[in-house]
Amino acid sequence: MLETLFKLKENGTSVRNEILAGITTFMTMAYILSVAPNMLSATGMDKGALFTATVLTSVIGTLLMALIANLPYALAPGMGTTAFFAFTVCIGMGYSWEVALTAIFLEGLFFIFLTLINVREKIIGAIPLSVRQGITVGVGMFITMIGLKGAGIVVDNGATLVTMGDLTSPSAVIAILGIILTGALYYKKVPGSILIGMIFCTLIGLPMGVTQLPESWDFAIPSISPIAFHLDFSWIGSFDETINIVVVLFAFLFIDMFDTIGTLVGVSNSANMVDENGEIKNLKQGLTADSIATVCGALLGVSTVTTVSESAAGIAEGGRTGLTSMVTASFLLIALLLSPLFLMVPAAATTPALFIVGVMMMSETSKINFKDFTEAVPAYFTFMLMPLTYSIVNGIMMGVISYVFIKLLTGRRKEVTISMWILAIVFMIKIFVS
Repeated sequence: MLETLFKLKENGTSVRNEILAGITTFMTMAYILSVAPNMLSATGMDKGALFTATVLTSVIGTLLMALIANLPYALAPGMGTTAFFAFTVCIGMGYSWEVALTAIFLEGLFFIFLTLINVREKIIGAIPLSVRQGITVGVGMFITMIGLKGAGIVVDNGATLVTMGDLTSPSAVIAILGIILTGALYYKKVPGSILIGMIFCTLIGLPMGVTQLPESWDFAIPSISPIAFHLDFSWIGSFDETINIVVVLFAFLFIDMFDTIGTLVGVSNSANMVDENGEIKNLKQGLTADSIATVCGALLGVSTVTTVSESAAGIAEGGRTGLTSMVTASFLLIALLLSPLFLMVPAAATTPALFIVGVMMMSETSKINFKDFTEAVPAYFTFMLMPLTYSIVNGIMMGVISYVFIKLLTGRRKEVTISMWILAIVFMIKIFVS
């Protein structure tokens, strides 16, 4: 049944590989289950309800990715759009969380429409090869930065922006030991090496005070009724409010679209999950799953749902089909039932997984033509800005804009397609309007 449903042999994988990959993806993304509710609760939303809604939305989206697209990606509320939702739209602009959820609901419906008419696919196809290669490297550097920051190895600094943290701190020690162990296990081709590394870090974190035992072992599932199906369309009667909400809607749309594109392109290229034409397999189905999940998330009470970059950890473990996503979704459900246990995994324990995946994604740099500066400069812009600005979207924007204008200035404008010009113009408008 699994072979028929997921075509394991055709994709060069096995049930064992897929199970290990699914568990690894879950362990790596588990922090989202606590981070997203924490951020959204700043708007006044019920934190317990947010935890349940975050899990349920992630399960729905990940299952859709498994069954519709047969791809090994997990979905969850995006950290970028969640922060934008809470701290910009609600706290900064003063909109209620109900209105913000309504904007996301409409954005999801618009996304479904764009996917059905192949606009999102065409946008991905319009991005030149050098920028796509830069995206792969950039996503790897970005998730590595997330891991190093979470362990306190990299910290902020007023004079130099970032600097080395305290490497003698328990979190940093655990993360460094985990990186070395995971790297050695991966070199030896030990099955489940990334997962073993995370479990090792979690366990040694107990005596070191990094892994905290739950304060309560209450396994009751909080109700989502305080936040579910609380959409607010009252702003439609006001022209000014409608214009403002439309602007917010398109901001969500922009961030979500290019976060998803960046993750899909970056991870798929690094794992050779592309066809003979270099196109991502089952892309339209994957984008459809992503769009439907966003609509479901808005109805349940969470921010925009996106394909998470942490999926790269499971794919590095050998995941190649929707069975990986199915396993991840199953563990997400278990987390809902055993939340105190699963939320024990500290950020430092996920650092080795993110670091090792980043190492593997860096191999894409060997494919970039650094001798041709009209290709090298956009690629470099793309992958450097992702970690340095903490945004996949920023890297894509500057990669596309620089590609168009450097080709124009060097007399190679024929290499720039109409689609690329349109993307560059849209990105420039976004930069100047923001």
